[in-house]
Amino acid sequence: MIESSTAVLPASTTVLVIGYGPVGATIAALLGRYGVATLVIDRLDEILLIPRAIALDNEALRILQMAGLGEDAFARIAIPEVRMHSPLLGQFARANTAGSIDGHPRLVTFYQPELEQALRREVAQWPNVQFCSGLELLDLQQDALGVTAILKDAAGARREVRADYLIGADGASSRVRNLIGQDFQGTTYAEDWLIVDAGQREGKAIDHVEFICDPRRPAPHMPAPGGRERWEFMLQPGESAAQMEQPEQLAALLGRWIQPQDLHIERQAVYRFHARCCDSFQQGRVFLAGDAAHITPPFVGQGLVAGLRDAANLCWKLAWVCRGHAAPAILASYDSERRPHAHKMINLAKRMGHLIMPRSQLKALLVHGLMRLAGLVPPLRRLFEELKIKPANHFASGLFVAGKSSGGQLAQGLVKPLGSAILLSDEVLGDQLSLVGFGVDPQAGLDEPTRTRWLARGGQFLQVGLRGQRPAGNTRFVEDMSDALVPAIKPGQLAVVRPDRVIMHSAPAAQARQLLEECLALLD
Repeated sequence: MIESSTAVLPASTTVLVIGYGPVGATIAALLGRYGVATLVIDRLDEILLIPRAIALDNEALRILQMAGLGEDAFARIAIPEVRMHSPLLGQFARANTAGSIDGHPRLVTFYQPELEQALRREVAQWPNVQFCSGLELLDLQQDALGVTAILKDAAGARREVRADYLIGADGASSRVRNLIGQDFQGTTYAEDWLIVDAGQREGKAIDHVEFICDPRRPAPHMPAPGGRERWEFMLQPGESAAQMEQPEQLAALLGRWIQPQDLHIERQAVYRFHARCCDSFQQGRVFLAGDAAHITPPFVGQGLVAGLRDAANLCWKLAWVCRGHAAPAILASYDSERRPHAHKMINLAKRMGHLIMPRSQLKALLVHGLMRLAGLVPPLRRLFEELKIKPANHFASGLFVAGKSSGGQLAQGLVKPLGSAILLSDEVLGDQLSLVGFGVDPQAGLDEPTRTRWLARGGQFLQVGLRGQRPAGNTRFVEDMSDALVPAIKPGQLAVVRPDRVIMHSAPAAQARQLLEECLALLD
């Protein structure tokens, strides 16, 4: 990555990204990997050294893996369970977050400045990505060929940049969203909460997440890396930020956990939680991602996760269009795939908020009592404990051919290439469109013209065999060491897997040519 002042601001770029927070940085890292000329601008040069987001799930960690971040790129704490407590009934529900999915812990907490630093280190290795700070977006103008961004630098001078496409990853108060007429409409789910982060809690912090579901003062509570611990307290009517942030008030709120002499506050701030979503994540050549497109209350830890899903979905499509591998029409699938799922996650967070924030003792007794009774019924208990209430990231419509497996993600597991060490399967899939044969050579049924067209569109071939199986043919081969991939697609089947790991199409090996023809047609 080239870091520069506004004095060397380029006149043009392929993709212009507004905002260099965690979503903007993930977009930059992905576009860097895909070889797309990218310019990122932000008003600030440095990372804000205060924690904001704190939770990531296995899907988010997998996307960060796609962006180049390994397991040791930033510190995280694996969370084994989430407990819900009532002052009237005790623990009335729990969610099991132990173990892993797709090679990553189901739930972790992290320290946001460390994640952003790791992302910027990853971006720095890509010479096709440039970052310019001290710039503010004033206006943008679109035409048939691109977008002109009008900027203001730190000295107040107006600057212009021409881009083929522009992504607004500029947060909840997005200027990009305002300029394309997508400001959030309608009512919002607005609540004021005091966020308190305490340090020097090594060996003292809890090892799980708990929700204190008290009508008098609901309070989520969780550990974080670096000996940190976080509490979130809902403000009651009439309480102000100035009042709640006073040292004596903080000591009183945390008194049940920490003695005043042991209290080391790193940060306290009052935030307003919202539940909002745009009507469209795209207008012409301009796209919205992360909080610029949707704002999710934090009660299911999906705010930043949703933004990372946006990045993974959008970036490969932009890359394929910009590199001439696909027609611009595929970009419309970003909105049709991502917006419905973002809505579902917002609605889930709102439902969880009603559990956490009962408005009265009577409502708390009723809601929490029903939850406790539901826990006595094994199917209902599993529904909550195993997080089955979380909407699956499976698309109803979009850039795929309808089928039983299509529209969902291919599982990730441990694989072993011939003569190499065991690694995660996404490392083998890499950054391309993949025709994967499960127990069969995917190229066996292809003619040379179809094979050539597939390679020209950024495609590749991979054969996945059962453990102990040997390769058939000359296609690159890996053994499925964890039995995670082959059961998803039956042996003898083929699947086309997108760079974001979504299955575009699947069919028996005998239909290899037709399978690729239908996928290539989607890209036209």
